[in-house]
Amino acid sequence: MAEQFVCKSSEFKEGDRRIVRIGAHEIGVFNHQGELYAYSNYCLHQGGPACEGMTIAKVEEHLNPDKTSKGLFFSEKDMNFVCPWHGMEFDIKTGQCIADRKQRLKKYKVVKKGDDLFVAV
Repeated sequence: MAEQFVCKSSEFKEGDRRIVRIGAHEIGVFNHQGELYAYSNYCLHQGGPACEGMTIAKVEEHLNPDKTSKGLFFSEKDMNFVCPWHGMEFDIKTGQCIADRKQRLKKYKVVKKGDDLFVAV
């Protein structure tokens, strides 16, 4: 299993992202709420740089007891990242495509060795 150094964990703050390359694989690594997530940087739509666009809070609809809408709100805990080519959104915790939950980006393991972070392929 090949590993690629990402950065020092002490330098990888909440909300940070890094893009690393291991051979032919380009991988986006995210720090979200103290958890590390790594996904293929190849968008399922048309091959764009899926992990390089903006991150945005998930939009949620809150409902009244009678199921009428209270309106749309930004989630306080769930985030998505957006491919900059055509706006495909992916869940930062699962890599699932928001528009089609049957699709998801390839996930990679993040390995911590001391203060060093690596992605394993």
